[in-house]
Amino acid sequence: MNFGQSILEALESLNANKLRSGLTMLGIVIGVGAVIAMLSIGAGAQSSITGSIQDIGSNLIFVGSQRSDAVRNPKPITIEDAEAIADPFQAPSVAQVAPTIQGSVEITFGGQSVTTSVTGVTANYNQVNNESLYEGEFITIEQNYERASVVILGPTTAEDLF
Repeated sequence: MNFGQSILEALESLNANKLRSGLTMLGIVIGVGAVIAMLSIGAGAQSSITGSIQDIGSNLIFVGSQRSDAVRNPKPITIEDAEAIADPFQAPSVAQVAPTIQGSVEITFGGQSVTTSVTGVTANYNQVNNESLYEGEFITIEQNYERASVVILGPTTAEDLF
């Protein structure tokens, strides 16, 4: 049996069993489509996760405790601890340190009042966390040393107050 006869016999078999041939092709198409869909979903999830990690920084370490940990660790981390971590002689692998403290506060301006979350930061917070401002400038080192009363408002709080 040569190649031409094999092709002819296969076509006759497909023609004789049209329903079976159609269902087989449909199964192959659905299977290939499912594999392609799963690969694209996986690639999309990987891209989303990678983007989230890059947003917070892939080389960041967060040191601290939640309020629920206060029983086990009653002594909070201080600004002196942050300065010791930033010391290139004590911790040469640390590039930058940005200590923060968080809470909630009510802000009042011109008769308007807004309750919002507040984060106390230092001058290099925006560099460490890849943050940028829409308008204005970030806190400076001089303002940190002078303990100046400086605030950076988020867009929602700014709209609510002004």
